[in-house]
Amino acid sequence: MGATVEEKLSKKVTHVLAMDLEALLQQVSKQHLARFKGVGFYSWSPAISHCDAVIPLRLGEKVSEDLYRIKLDPEGENIADRVLSQIQGNGNTSSDGESSHRKKIKSSTEDVEHFQAESKGDVETNALSEAPNSPMSSESLTNTLSTASASPDFSSHHITDPSLLYNPPDLNKNITEIFGKLINIYRALGEDRRSFSYYKAIPVIEKLPFKIESADQVKGLPGIGKSMQDHIQEIVTTGKLSKLEHFEKDEKVRTISLFGEVWGIGPATAQKLYEKGHRTLDDLKNEDSLTHSQRLGLKYFDDIKMRIPRHEVEQMERLLQKAGEEVLPEVIILCGGSYRRGKASCGDLDVVITHPDRKSHKGFLSKYVKKLKEMKFLREDLIFSTHSEEGTDSGVDTYFGLCTYPGRELRHRIDFKVYPRDIYAFGLIAWTGNDVLNRRLRLLAESKGYRLDDTGLFPATHGSGGKQVISWISESSRCWNFVSLFIKKLSYVN
Repeated sequence: MGATVEEKLSKKVTHVLAMDLEALLQQVSKQHLARFKGVGFYSWSPAISHCDAVIPLRLGEKVSEDLYRIKLDPEGENIADRVLSQIQGNGNTSSDGESSHRKKIKSSTEDVEHFQAESKGDVETNALSEAPNSPMSSESLTNTLSTASASPDFSSHHITDPSLLYNPPDLNKNITEIFGKLINIYRALGEDRRSFSYYKAIPVIEKLPFKIESADQVKGLPGIGKSMQDHIQEIVTTGKLSKLEHFEKDEKVRTISLFGEVWGIGPATAQKLYEKGHRTLDDLKNEDSLTHSQRLGLKYFDDIKMRIPRHEVEQMERLLQKAGEEVLPEVIILCGGSYRRGKASCGDLDVVITHPDRKSHKGFLSKYVKKLKEMKFLREDLIFSTHSEEGTDSGVDTYFGLCTYPGRELRHRIDFKVYPRDIYAFGLIAWTGNDVLNRRLRLLAESKGYRLDDTGLFPATHGSGGKQVISWISESSRCWNFVSLFIKKLSYVN
């Protein structure tokens, strides 16, 4: 309706909408809220996303607006004033009193209950009650996490903001689960192009607020071509996909796919292991040709496949930041990947590191890894390479390994990438992802005569031996033109 969305409360803001108004207001101090007494605060039902208007809207047809109208308080009372007075009076809002005044949306009760059931697991807990800037040693932090994980009332410490979690209800799991299996199969077979086509389609289908009953409903959507539509039609009609069944019955495909899930084993190695007569993971335990890293991937196969709850990643990121500051003050340590994209769980930890003074990052990773091993956080090494001190490979240091959540022995994959401050932005983009985003960025760069990777944006005419980084500052207009063009084209990427 012509409104704009602001990132934070300011004098421009006239309305604030929240799924959980009480939780929002608990996070806002009463002094801060007092400055915005004229602002209207409203509750918003998640059921608004479960509408049947997607197809008419895509076809340009006008639909009824009744479902989307926020019903104002019949008493005409300003919620902000009322809640502020409650906070000032007793420090808390009354859930009983507030419920009768909350703004309502005309919606389906079943939709709301479905959304709440899907979202219930997303509200994870956090054992750290200290303020972000309070001094705390890495040892005491480790002890805190260990105690919290063993404590029966661990969930009572802190609730992670559910608005940060990207975990919408997947109404078409029958399709996305089959596509997910095909991704793994094609990756193991070395057919990355086919694997990527399914990878692009999944987030498009996941975000649909309706259950697909016909392939006609997804025509024209990004990443859903004719072949993909045929697959979807077969799945919604029969409940299965003949292509997947064929793969699952084929011993060679099934075995190579299994071996390809072991960390460090690629398609070519998996093929060779199959040709040697290996058929199970137990067979591989006696294979002399496996490298040290591949043996670790085999040993902790089940551990590595376990996803990490978001609240645990959040706690480990704090541990990593505290430990890093003890080694190098003011170091910047940020967890990227699916965690930074707001997912409710993560497959591994992708940690991006830099230092604002543009020089102190050199040699940091070796000291940092040593400290984390002393803390028994890092347990096994997979890959370790340092380039910052030698001035090679753009000065980026890399560590891949296995770590454990404090107090447990379950192994998780963790990657560290230390970037010089000048190219940190490129590394942060690459290691935040996802794969669809990174590939589209690279293709767009190529179409404009550039080459993009995690170390910079370069003129396509320059080889790796003569890289000329296009600085985000010195060439800002050219880079921002690139970014704006990308944003206009990008859609349906998590």
